[in-house]
Amino acid sequence: MKRILIPAGGIVMATGLLAAGLAGTATADTVVAKDNMATSAANAKAIAQFWAENNGAALKAAKESNVWDKTDVAQLQSKGGYSSDTKPGSTAPIGEEKKTSSKVQNVNMPKTIGKVFFVNDKGEKKWCSATSIQSKYRNLVATAGHCVYDTATNSDVMDKWVFVPGYYQGKAPFGIYVGKQAFTHYDFDVYEDYDRDYAFVTVYNGVSVDGKTTKVTPSEYRSHVAKGGVGFVKETPITKDEFDAGYEKYGDAGPFKSKAADPKVETVAKPADVSNSNIDAYIRGEGPTEGVRLTGAEVYKSQYTAAGTGWDNGDKFERLSKELPISKEEYEQLKDAKGDGKFMGDVRAQLGDDKKTEIAWFKQQYFIKKWVKSTAQMKYWVEDYYVVDISAADKGRLGDNVGGQGFSWNQPTGKYVRVFGYPAAPHPDGNKNYTGVTPKWCYGKTSSKLQGSAAKKIEEHVALKCAMTEGADGGPWLYNYKNDKRLGYVNGVISTFNDQDKNGRVDYVSSPYFDGETNTVYKAAAASWSGKIV
Repeated sequence: MKRILIPAGGIVMATGLLAAGLAGTATADTVVAKDNMATSAANAKAIAQFWAENNGAALKAAKESNVWDKTDVAQLQSKGGYSSDTKPGSTAPIGEEKKTSSKVQNVNMPKTIGKVFFVNDKGEKKWCSATSIQSKYRNLVATAGHCVYDTATNSDVMDKWVFVPGYYQGKAPFGIYVGKQAFTHYDFDVYEDYDRDYAFVTVYNGVSVDGKTTKVTPSEYRSHVAKGGVGFVKETPITKDEFDAGYEKYGDAGPFKSKAADPKVETVAKPADVSNSNIDAYIRGEGPTEGVRLTGAEVYKSQYTAAGTGWDNGDKFERLSKELPISKEEYEQLKDAKGDGKFMGDVRAQLGDDKKTEIAWFKQQYFIKKWVKSTAQMKYWVEDYYVVDISAADKGRLGDNVGGQGFSWNQPTGKYVRVFGYPAAPHPDGNKNYTGVTPKWCYGKTSSKLQGSAAKKIEEHVALKCAMTEGADGGPWLYNYKNDKRLGYVNGVISTFNDQDKNGRVDYVSSPYFDGETNTVYKAAAASWSGKIV
């Protein structure tokens, strides 16, 4: 049992807990760190909606956890035999299924496993593996510590954390369970000690989230979204004639829209067919020569003055020379800053009805005409606006719906375990065996000796021969797993991925050794109530 001791004067506090007595026998106050997640039912409902809306779009967009990069997949080194800090013990599972009368050849996946989804400090949607585990209020999830605490931000809890048992391609068959409180070992919370890379999370009752969609007007849509409501816009392509008719009726505030797709604009010579009769069409961009338009380019006064004087002979674009009233202060600023610039201040004396002289201040903008050709293809569409009224229904407690695995601690090493998870990441050599869509399993004896990794500062892990990759982290190690009941005892969680034969592929996974202090953390979490969202 490794303990990190702090000298006098160097005491650090876990969230809400005083790190006292570290030099002596470990107590609950020096072992358990507890952190709040969703602090209210309203907050929890919003988190569930975030993951469920738009047919589980956020769930589908999430990627496997990537805490370990290729350089972290290294060999483990033997550290010697385990030493129990207390007597071995266990807590029985709940929700045992009926035994089958025939022998089962295939492995029955436990109903308790699923994925935990969260948003990390970079704003990335991620997931790990996890399981429901037995607790007083049937509301507890077991997973890896790094799937709950964001080690990149000094172990803050992950944002928008939820557990989805039985997850499959955006579906939550048993509901979405939002995390309320996270429990882990003090040493992981404060020091990121991967010998304590486990966590137990209490979750609210599960919810199913549905949305009623209603088509509304543009103004109703904008009002709904401005108030924080959920909505979406559907775009339907239309012709230019349909756009022109609709835009004339509704204007900018209406649903008829247009834009140029990848426009490329270049200056060209005046087309030979320009005449007084079609010049207005060219100004609107509707001239006989396709893509050519007459537009105004803003210039300095000197450039404007130097330009020609007629539509046919010169370059002066007289129609766009205009004056705008400004304040005296703005005039002085423009005069000092621009001089003979684009915005030349101009003082005008005006005689009012009372025969008194008044001074008005103007800025004058100068433009010359410019022939341009655009290769842009205009796109026209009409928008339909929809609002979604989100409703959530209570699905009940996690343990009542999927059961809960048992828990065991201080068990002998070198025993058979069955490990479950959702691997997805490629191996360090680039080979990708897994998709992360369906759960996989490994089976075998754990290492008889504890294992360590200098690179990860690990001294007390248990290893298992297994080729699962990231995405499976947090998945349970089930001791004494009964295939007919689909239940066993959580005796570890996948923490690291390792390459023992140095061939560039994961061939071993490791878990912290679950000792008496792990049981102390588990008991604190297992006795905590969470409640309902709706």
